[in-house]
Amino acid sequence: VTFGYSPNAPVLKGMSLVAAPGKVTALVGASGGGKSTVRNLILRLFDPDSGKVVIDGQDIRSVSSRSLRETVAFVSQDTFLFAGTIGENIAMGAEGASEEDIVRASKDAHAHHFISSLADGYATQVGENGLALSGGQKQRIAIARALLKNAPIILLDEPTSALDAESEMHVRDALEGLLKGRTAVVIAHRLSTIRSADVICVVQDGSVVESGTHSALVNNE
Repeated sequence: VTFGYSPNAPVLKGMSLVAAPGKVTALVGASGGGKSTVRNLILRLFDPDSGKVVIDGQDIRSVSSRSLRETVAFVSQDTFLFAGTIGENIAMGAEGASEEDIVRASKDAHAHHFISSLADGYATQVGENGLALSGGQKQRIAIARALLKNAPIILLDEPTSALDAESEMHVRDALEGLLKGRTAVVIAHRLSTIRSADVICVVQDGSVVESGTHSALVNNE
């Protein structure tokens, strides 16, 4: 795939990448290398200048945006929560979800305990963008939302980068449940944050320059 946001300024330069079904594929590298652009192309926020993005053998340009986005759940480093209750935010994207479903997803996301400790529990009004919640709490709500959506493909963009050590630990535990059995693409700056990935791809200047397991890449340094 080749792609640039402006003419004659490619960000991705003939990048080839396979994210295996049911496995965790991590993209690491310095800022500006093209990691987030890969995410944008998978979500079809942009189309490649050349090459194609394929899911299950199907060019994503041949399906509707709605169909594609029903297949993908996205958790970013900047979790956006809408004005409304915590329960409503978790159920966003999972039409018809029951209270039981919401609680189950929250437990799997290690969010149920802190939600239950709030005065109004799942009926707590969080305010636009969840201003009353910590970064780690918002991330776990976002993970519960992704679990409830139950999409087969997960995109994670630096989900623990802005958290303190304790919050990061809780979010990591939640992510383990989210990633299990799903096809995942995880974007990170540091190798240490994605030790358990099945494959780590080092992205540099718009290309994958190296790939392998965490131990293999560390031994190559």
